[in-house]
This record gives sequence, C-alpha cells and structure tokens, in this order.
Amino acid sequence: MFKPTMNETSHQYVPVSRAATQLKMDRRAEAANSIKPADCYTLANHFARQVEQRPEQTFLIYGQQRFSYGEVDKQANRIAHAAQAMGLTSGDTCAIALENRPEFFFTWLGLAKIGVVVAFINTQIKGEPLIHAIKTTAAKAVLVGEECAANFASSTHLENLADVPLWWLPDAETAADAADIATLDKGFYTAWQSASTDAVDGALIADIAAETPAILIFTSGTTGLPKAAIYSHLRWLSSGLVMTETIDATADDVFYCCLPLYHGAAAVSLTATALTVGGSIVLRRKFSVRAFWQEICDYQVTVCQYIGEICRYLLNQHIQVGKHRLRCMMGAGLSAELWQQWLDRFGAMSIFEGWGSTEANTNLINLDNRIGSCGRVPDWNKTNFRLLRYDIEADDYVRDANGFCVLCQPGEVGEGVGFIIDHPEIGGGRFEGYTSADANEQKIIRNVFAEGDAYWRSGDLLRYDEDGYFYFVDRIGDTFRWKSENVSTQEVANSLAIYRDAEMINIYGVAVPGHEGRAGMAAIVMRAGCEFNPATFYELAKQQLPAYAVPLFVRVSATADMTTTFKLRKIDLQRQGYEPKYCKDPLFIKVDKQQTYLPYSPAVLADEGLQEFSA
Repeated sequence: MFKPTMNETSHQYVPVSRAATQLKMDRRAEAANSIKPADCYTLANHFARQVEQRPEQTFLIYGQQRFSYGEVDKQANRIAHAAQAMGLTSGDTCAIALENRPEFFFTWLGLAKIGVVVAFINTQIKGEPLIHAIKTTAAKAVLVGEECAANFASSTHLENLADVPLWWLPDAETAADAADIATLDKGFYTAWQSASTDAVDGALIADIAAETPAILIFTSGTTGLPKAAIYSHLRWLSSGLVMTETIDATADDVFYCCLPLYHGAAAVSLTATALTVGGSIVLRRKFSVRAFWQEICDYQVTVCQYIGEICRYLLNQHIQVGKHRLRCMMGAGLSAELWQQWLDRFGAMSIFEGWGSTEANTNLINLDNRIGSCGRVPDWNKTNFRLLRYDIEADDYVRDANGFCVLCQPGEVGEGVGFIIDHPEIGGGRFEGYTSADANEQKIIRNVFAEGDAYWRSGDLLRYDEDGYFYFVDRIGDTFRWKSENVSTQEVANSLAIYRDAEMINIYGVAVPGHEGRAGMAAIVMRAGCEFNPATFYELAKQQLPAYAVPLFVRVSATADMTTTFKLRKIDLQRQGYEPKYCKDPLFIKVDKQQTYLPYSPAVLADEGLQEFSA
C-alpha cells in the first residue's frame, strides 16, 4: 500500500529516494501490461466479471437511490436490447448527451454489451460545436437526455444531422419544454420501456480485441472545434489497473464522482478504478461546494477525483467539516499553495497529482506527495516521456547543429512529449489519437532525436528539479484553462463572429489573482460608426458559448495589433490583462446578475469576487 509520505502532525513532505519511487512505477507498469492489445477482453467483459463476483454489492449511489452491480447490469441489458431493436450493431458509434445520473452508466454499459463505441458529448455545448462534435464521431444515433434537449433544439443548422436520429431519454429531475422535446425521436424510449432485463448474448463481443476503440472523449486541443479522442478498451482497463495499484484500491473503497462523466477524469480514472476493484461510486449530478463535505461524510467516501479549481472553491468556504474517511485524492491542477492549505485544514491524506491528457500516450503522476509536483521521473530509461527545450517567443523547438531537438535540464522550461510506441505486445506508449487524421498529425512531431522517430506533443510547458519532480508551467499557444475546462480561443472567436458590429475579436486568457488557470478576455475592434453594446454582446456570448467560455473581460480597442503575417498578437494583451494602468482602452467586466458587461471599476471587481490585476 502506498502510504502518504507526510509527517502526520506537520503535514510536511518526507523525502523519498528515486529507487523507492521507481519501485512504485514498476508495479504500475506491471499492472498495465497484464492485458495485451490482442486479448479479446473489453470493459463490458470486465463489468460482467464484477457482476458475477458481487451482484449484491452497491455499485452506484445517487442521492437516496442505491443500485447494486446486479441491478445496474439488468438496466444495462435493457438498454442493450433496446439499442439492438433500434438497429445498432457491433462497431457502430452512438453518442450520448447525459448529465451525471444513473442512466449514464446504464446507457454506457448497455451499449458496450453489444460492441457499440460510445461517444461522450459535453452537456454544455450547443450550436456549431455540438453539430461538429456529433458529425466527428460518425455516430449512427445520439441518445439525448431531456436535460440536454434545449441544447439541441436551439442549435442552428440542426438539419445537418438529419440522417442521425436523436433519441429522447427522459429525466425525472428536469422538465424540458415540450417544443424542445418535440425535436427528439421517442422510438428508443418506447423500445427501452418494453425491453427485457435478460442477459445479452456474450458472442456479440467475443471477438473484440482490447485494442479496439471503446469510447470517444472530446478534448479542445490548441485550436479549432472540439476533437474526439479515441480510448480503447485496453487503455481504459489499463488505467483502472494502474490507478488501483497506485492508490491500493479495494472493493471497500467508496469513490466520489462530482466531475462530469463526459470528461476523462471521471469516466476513465475514477470509473475504471472503481470497476477494477468492484468498489462503489457516489454519483453527484453537479459539483456543489455546500454538499461536498456533507456527502463525503454521509456516504463514508474514501477516494475523490479532483481538479484544482474545486479545491479552491472548498477552501474558500468557512464550513465546519465533520469526521471523514477520505484517505486519498487523485486529480490535477492543485497548486502548491492550495495543496498545503488543504492538508492543514482537512488533515493528512495522499494526494496523487498527475499530468497528462485524454489523448496522451504518456503521463506523469506524483506518487510521493511532493507538494506542488505533478510527477516524477526517477529513471529516464523506463519512460517514454521527454521534456524538449521550447522557444516561446519563436513558438518553436530549440534544435542543435544537426537539426534535432534538445532535452531540458533541471530548471529549464520545455514542452512535454511522449515517444510513440507501436508494438503488438505492448499497450503503453501508443498514440490512439483522434477520429480525425489531420488532427492526429498536428499532435505529432517527427525527427526529434533521430530520423524517422515520432513523438506525441502535449502543448504543455513543464519544468523539473534536481530530484526529478516535475511542475506544470503553462499551455503553449492559444488554449487556456478556466473552470476546469480547456478553452480554445479560436473556437470562441469563431462563435462570436456573428457579432456584426465588430470588425475584429481577439480572444486570449488572462491571469486572475486567487484563481486557477486563466479567464477569457476579448479585445474587440468595432466597425466604423458602431459602438460596443455590452448587453447585446453578453446575450450573444451566452447564446453561442458554454458558460465557462464566455469572456470575463472585454476591452474595446481602436485597432487590432497584428503581425506581418496577419496573425493577431496576444502576448502583450495577456501581459496587460485588465489592469487600467497598462490598458488604456475602455474595459468591461461580465456581470451575470445584470446580464451585461459593466465598465471596469474596483467596486465591480469586488462585487464579482475578483481581485485587481497584477501585471
């Protein structure tokens, strides 16, 4: 068992040798390699094994509802039979747009039982990004939860999905407008209601190899619209095996799932680990600051998946926390400052901070509780991860006299990359990529250290210290992270292009004191004779974008700062942020209560819980 390497009284880090860390890494690698790419074993097979071993054990806890492994299995069987009746077969893709509720698992596992690839749709997107996402998956159908009906009904150009049936799945907690539901097909619901709970024929998936795609999870990438990353059965299962070894999980563990299941963190890291050991999952519809610790205590949660932002929310609340059993947290984005505050306030526990991404072929994880670190490389000969020197100003790699990339030394900032391994007996190091071949090529850098080699590029800047511990620095390019979501500046700009009064809109992320990541800011150049209308822009942004992508700040500029190749400059704008001393343009702050943008003032900042910018 990986005990917390913390002093139980002072919560201070206790040094761990490279050999000790590597031993843990070796155990993780051994677990991952227990399944081979060609093995005919899927996540549905694994779920079936758990049902057979522990049919009466609780699998899902949702409010006052509890579902055993056996009960979830029966509900999944009904979904499988209904999907077959509607024409889905092994190898097809079915997209699902559902919030965190038991039906997400019923649907996912039911479709997996008949060999259908399941694409998880972000429940916050609408309009062009939504249409694009579904088309990208080549889905034969979309299961639309009633809670997402409005997103589909309000999306323009829905006729582009005329050949893809949108199957309605009711939601007892959300009553959508009749007009929104009218756009959805009721056929699947009818078939589901009359479907049998009998077991599905196992022969349907008997020949599916572990390396076959199992799920599609969307990731923003650095530019453009969302991309569907492929997750094979092998990678999903290996994730569970690796994290089980990492946190020493058992069937007695209770996992808290408050992050959206359409994200890899919840659907892969947490769910795969829980299903690997036969544990229980407490499912929360949406993260709630007020409910978090109450539910952690009430349900006796032992393991929680986090992102740094929710930790900050929780630390900002002056609430009394009762006795809890939370023994470990696994996630990403927890700063050193918040990390220490968390331990001081809520007690010693293991925190497994990691680095990676949905499509990554490599990753880092902090197994030693080194505060602020996202992982360690104790032995470079046992990892496909490398850190390349990167010139941020030139936006390119630093190369030697022979034209090859240069490795970073301790203290230097560089881009994290992963050597692409393609071996029939090895699952680790594979780049499974996206559904788009063009998108795949954009994530690969070739001839890195030798002619013909290939590495997956992360777009993330990191550094490491003399002990081999790594620390996240920033994103390369235009993508920034806000409210736990990656936001593509190009995607936001494209969505706001219908603001006809604007000649140019430049989107970028700016640091906000006291907040993780970067908030969106728009520099707008108005057309001649037009004036910026804060309320109109607010309403348009709200209609076109998910809440986390709506710019928090706006500056109305006289001209656009462009390069000689007509690319919008962002570096100087990011540095100036929303500081009036450096930004002489009119500044505005998004105020949701009044559904508009108000002129910048320290009072408005304070009312919105924001601090003044420190350039």
